[in-house]
Amino acid sequence: MISKRNIATSIILSIVTCGIYGIYWFISITDDVKTLSNNDSPSGGKAFLFTILTCGIYGIYWSYIMGKSLLDIKAKRNLVAEDNSVLYLILQIFGLGIVNYCLMQNELNIISD
Repeated sequence: MISKRNIATSIILSIVTCGIYGIYWFISITDDVKTLSNNDSPSGGKAFLFTILTCGIYGIYWSYIMGKSLLDIKAKRNLVAEDNSVLYLILQIFGLGIVNYCLMQNELNIISD
C-alpha cells in the first residue's frame, strides 16, 4: 500500500536539493496517511498549498492532525501506539518540521511492515 522510505536518505536529499525534496516528502507523508486512514482530509498537495497560503499556520495544525491520524492507524492495526501529536505540534512551532517528517516516516515504516 505505501512504500518505506529511508529516513537518512530523505534528510540528505532534502539538504542537497535545498528543501525541494522536503516538499515532496511532506506531500508523500500526507498522502500515505490519507491512504491508510481512509478519511476525507486534504491531499498532500492541498495541505502544502494551505500551509503556504496561511504562512505556516496550517502546517502547525497539520502536524497535530497527522499525530492523531497515525495514532488511529496504529491502534486499528493493533500496533503499539503512542500519541505524539503534541510533540509534533511543539516541534512544528519551533521550526523543526524536518524532525516531524523523520518521526512520522518512522511511524509509517513501522506500519508498512
